[in-house]
Amino acid sequence: MSEKRQLRDLAVGCTGRVVGYEKAARSYKGKLLAMGLTPGTEFTVTRHAPLGDPVEIQVRGFKLSLRKDEANALFVEEVTQ
Repeated sequence: MSEKRQLRDLAVGCTGRVVGYEKAARSYKGKLLAMGLTPGTEFTVTRHAPLGDPVEIQVRGFKLSLRKDEANALFVEEVTQ
């Protein structure tokens, strides 16, 4: 198992898995769950904007753009193939 990281730490093309949420970001947790980012869900990073906001990921068959605050509320691990 890889170490717990934030979404911004993964490079474009990397596959990650949701492992948890920042405790202080409760307002974003509900939004992330509603968007399908439940623990154990795998995704692929498809794009980082030039200044890092937003980050685009491919998850559950669709592309999802997350703002910096939303992405920082998400803890992930890199999945090695």
